Amino acid sequence: MSKHGKRIRKAREGVERTKLYKLDDAVKLVKTNATAKFDETVELALNLGVDPKHADQMVRGVVNLPNGTGRVLRVAVFARGAKADEARAAGADIVGAEDLVATVQAGTIEFDRCIATPDLMGLVGRLGKVLGPRGLMPNPRVGTVTQDVAAAVKASKGGAVEFRVEKAGIVQGTVGKASFGEDQLTQNIKAFIDAVNKAKPTGAKGTYLERAALSSTMGPGVRLDLSTLTTQAQVGT
Repeated sequence: MSKHGKRIRKAREGVERTKLYKLDDAVKLVKTNATAKFDETVELALNLGVDPKHADQMVRGVVNLPNGTGRVLRVAVFARGAKADEARAAGADIVGAEDLVATVQAGTIEFDRCIATPDLMGLVGRLGKVLGPRGLMPNPRVGTVTQDVAAAVKASKGGAVEFRVEKAGIVQGTVGKASFGEDQLTQNIKAFIDAVNKAKPTGAKGTYLERAALSSTMGPGVRLDLSTLTTQAQVGT
């Protein structure tokens, strides 16, 4: 525990809590501070000027990170017949219909992403109380309710990341691993920011992207200079 505490304290000492770091500098700092014995995940947190309690201020979407997440996702697909075959051929880990519903209802959830064909959503809807709280419920807005299950599976396996604003107006998402190159992380971060900007709801007024911070699993948060993330037009009103 003492070694762990010393490592954390040393990392925090190298980060000025009130300073806004340029994106390139922040990426270098986060990578330097990711000293755990495992490959730490790099997370981006965005504070948005929205109130998700209002339907016209909900922010939700999906981004295909150009360099992937560094994580192998287990994908489940609710489909029958030819669509089930397409899903398996595309690399889905679990494919089923009533049998898969029964498995999930029994408490076995061995997947990280869930896709369904539109005709099975009536069946999948029974799992709302189970999948919903885990962020796994298929949704057409993020491309997980679709006839093109093969493309959805490949996207999920290739680095698709879903995002959704939380109650406090915060969007968080994985943008890679500490082992990624600086350019890879920078490209992923900019892609994530761009997707969130494109998902700006009609009800959002004033400043949309208010604050941003980057961190690794065990490292301290590093505040970002918004002007180095995207264009001022997107950051502002």
